Amino acid sequence: MNFLARWTVDFSYYLRANKPYQNIKTFFKNLLDNNNYPYKRYFDMMMIALIFTSVFILIGEVKNDVHEGWKLFNDYVVSLIFLIEYLLRLWTYSDNSELVIESYEKSLYLERPFSFFRILRKLIRVKLKYITSIAAIIDLLAIMPFFHQLRLLRIFILFRVFKLFRYTKSLQHFAKVLAVKKFEFVTLFVFASIIVFISSVLIYIMEANNPNSSINTLFDAFYWSIVTIFTVGYGDITPATDAGRAVAILIIISGIGVISFTTSIIVSAFTEKLDEIKESQHIADVSKIKKFYLVCGYDEVSVSVVQKLIQRGNKVVILDSSSEKIKRAQSEGFTALNLDPAERATYHKINIDLKRQVKAVLCLRQDDVANVYTALSIRSMNSEIKLLSILMSINNKKKLEAAGVNEIVYTQEVVGMVAKELSGKAVAFEAIHALRSEHLGIHLEELVFDERMSEKFTMVKEFNLNKFRIILMGIYKKERERFFFNPLGESIVDEGDILVIMGDKSLIKEFTLYLHTKKAHL
Repeated sequence: MNFLARWTVDFSYYLRANKPYQNIKTFFKNLLDNNNYPYKRYFDMMMIALIFTSVFILIGEVKNDVHEGWKLFNDYVVSLIFLIEYLLRLWTYSDNSELVIESYEKSLYLERPFSFFRILRKLIRVKLKYITSIAAIIDLLAIMPFFHQLRLLRIFILFRVFKLFRYTKSLQHFAKVLAVKKFEFVTLFVFASIIVFISSVLIYIMEANNPNSSINTLFDAFYWSIVTIFTVGYGDITPATDAGRAVAILIIISGIGVISFTTSIIVSAFTEKLDEIKESQHIADVSKIKKFYLVCGYDEVSVSVVQKLIQRGNKVVILDSSSEKIKRAQSEGFTALNLDPAERATYHKINIDLKRQVKAVLCLRQDDVANVYTALSIRSMNSEIKLLSILMSINNKKKLEAAGVNEIVYTQEVVGMVAKELSGKAVAFEAIHALRSEHLGIHLEELVFDERMSEKFTMVKEFNLNKFRIILMGIYKKERERFFFNPLGESIVDEGDILVIMGDKSLIKEFTLYLHTKKAHL
């Protein structure tokens, strides 16, 4: 690996391990794109205020003398803020260091040379994908007034209005709904364009030689066709011949069809996306609740438990993978989301802090296996949160205990137990349950022990596996073409060996970073 490639890889690992850098990037990414981030609301309000201020100043300049200070504010200050925002969005759009590390580790595993220019082309393609997006183009056009010496560019201030789509959720929902029907809208546009073109040519041929007709140019014909097909009909331009009126009749009928088709597309799009929009709003509302009980599953037991908790002044959020149960819970006035509580992705989607927002998690599904998976998922993200679960079969009690449940009660005892103070310490779950729960974030991965690692470690006991809660299943020695299962701490690890490790995906990532940098961030 040449100097340039080695420096790129080293710098990428440095950025990944640099917590201040990662925290700053995460902050701006949340501020720009995460609707559940508390500070984004204030940022959006500020940007909306700047947009309307810019437009009002532009309007005021048309017939009035605007103070020079307002002009400088509009041309420089606002444009500079939008420029900074554009550059921040370009920066946070993709993680270049992760792309470099991923490419390097893939090249290492496949035993092929790491090419600096190949990864450079990949990074450029990723950034160009953002630059050429519609939203980014609008952002770029909104910066144009910064070059106010060119008077024409000041008109680009109007493009700042389109930035409102970024900062208002209702407009974002509207744009997403219409985007679903992109094919239908394209078809409609093509149909309308053909009608306008044909009718413009026809009316021009039939009316242009008539001295009493107001259609004298092809542009007049085009203008008339547009206002007619969209059923506006200003009346400033009208056909004077019978043939022209016949064309007008056909255009009016076609216009009714276009309007009807457009209306049906929009209505059907909103009908299809209405549930999704409501769910997004429910998720946003849940993320704002400060303290609540998280109830996983909505069965007969859950109804009694939720009612009792609410009667005592507690807030409750219900999760269940069954849409029918969730609809029933919502109809009864409860806050409920149609999400699988056993999936780690669920908790990332609703963007809640298990430690600060959730008082306790109640696993109340009438299925011990489902409750075990839910407990494992919760424990993999937080080892201290209080967990309570019902037990349907005594044979599954040890499984729930191994999954880290603090209190296990029989179905008949749930209502009485839920009011008690939950206590106890989290316990580690067994490897066999982790292997059965790959969709919860537990992975079995192969890691190439490269030159960088061999400079820092020589034996297995130096890996500090307990700290990362990683299980080293074995080592594959390439030179000997043999796999050594469950190696001892004194086992020597050589460059080129393949480590087979098992654990939570996020912990594996931290462990890999530790092997490269010998710095732990847990």
